[in-house]
Amino acid sequence: MKPKTYILNWDSRFNVLVFLVPFCVVCVFVLAGMLSTMQRSSLYLPSYVHDSFHSASTELFIRVMGFENAYFVQDKPNIKNVSLSSAGLELATNIRMGDIRTLIGNELPGFLLYKYDILTAGQGTDYTNTPVESSPPLEILLKERGMAKEQLEQYESNTDAPPTANPPKEKNFYIYHTHSWESYFPLLGITNEPDADKAADSKTNITLVGQMLAQELEKNQVGAVVDKTNIGQELKKKGWGTSKAYQASRTIVQSAMSRDKNLKFFLDLHRDSLRKKNTTININGTSYARVVFVLGKENPNFEQNLEFAKSLHEALKVKYPGLSRGVLGKVGKGVNGVYNQDLAAHSILIEVGGVDNDMEELKNTIKALATVITEYYREAEKVNAPN
Repeated sequence: MKPKTYILNWDSRFNVLVFLVPFCVVCVFVLAGMLSTMQRSSLYLPSYVHDSFHSASTELFIRVMGFENAYFVQDKPNIKNVSLSSAGLELATNIRMGDIRTLIGNELPGFLLYKYDILTAGQGTDYTNTPVESSPPLEILLKERGMAKEQLEQYESNTDAPPTANPPKEKNFYIYHTHSWESYFPLLGITNEPDADKAADSKTNITLVGQMLAQELEKNQVGAVVDKTNIGQELKKKGWGTSKAYQASRTIVQSAMSRDKNLKFFLDLHRDSLRKKNTTININGTSYARVVFVLGKENPNFEQNLEFAKSLHEALKVKYPGLSRGVLGKVGKGVNGVYNQDLAAHSILIEVGGVDNDMEELKNTIKALATVITEYYREAEKVNAPN
C-alpha cells in the first residue's frame, strides 16, 4: 500500500505564509524585547563575542543604513565592512577571527585570564605581561604599617618642598584610588616576598603617589584635588568585598563632581601586581616605574577617554621612551568594563609601577607623568578658549 502524498496547492501555500510571516515577526520582536530588558549580567555571551558586537554595532548600523541610502557610507573610509558570516561563526562556535585566545583559550588553563585588549602597545607589551590585579583578603588590606625609614626620607624630600607661590584657583583634576590599599614592598620595608597580594596597607599605599602627582601638577600651575579615602574601611562598613570597590569609589567621585563643577579630568591611580622586571625601566641612567593606561570599553565616553590616554602614551613615548607600557581596554563578562569612566569624558585608570618599585622610581615617574599631563591640559585649554 503506497503512502499518501499531500500536495499543497497555491492557496494552501499562501495561507501557510500568511500565518508564518506574522508569527516570525512577532517572535523577533519578543526576542529583541527580552534581550533589551535583561540585565547584562544575565547574558552569558563570551566576553570576546560581546566585545565584537560592542565595537561593531555602530559600523553595522551605518552599513545597514547604507544599503538604502549610499550617503551614509560614502567618503567614510573608517566604516569597515561587517561580515555577517563572521558574526554567525562567533555565535555558533565562540571563535573570533583574528583572536587566537578564543580558539585555544578554553583548552589551556589560565589562558582566559588575558582579557585585556591591547589598544596601543608600549615597548615589550604583549598578552603575557598585561597588568595583574591582586585580591588580598580584607584583613590584609586593612593592616596599617609605617613606611620604611629610607623610603620615608625620599618621600618627605618631595613633600617638604615650599608650597607654590601662586597656586591655581581652579581645581580641574581629581585624583582618587579605587584600590587605595595597593602598596609597594620597598615602601613597607619588605624584601624577598613572593606573594604580591601582601603588598597591601591601609596607610602606606598608592594614595602617597596620588599626593605626589597633585603636588607636581600644582608646581605646573595645574590645580588638582586628591581623595585619600580608605576604600578598605568603606568596604568593611558596608559589608562588601573587594569586588565592589568601584561601587564604593563611584559615590565618592560623584559627590566630588557635585561639589565642584570645575573638575574635568579624573585619574584613578593603581599599582600593578607584576614584578620588577616588567614594571621598571632605565632611561638615560635614571630608573622609572613604568605606567600603563587602562580603559573600560563599555561606557559612552570610551572614545574620548581613549584619545586622552593615547595622547599621554604618545607624549611619554617621545619624552621618556619605554616608560609607558601602552593603552589597554577591558570588556565582557568577568571584568568591570566601565571603571567609573562613564562619569566624565576625560577619565582614565593608570597603573603606576608594580609591587617592587621604590620611592625614587615612583617620584621619577610622577614627575614625567605630570609633565605630559600638563602639556595635554594646556593644549585642551587652547582648544576650549573663546575666540
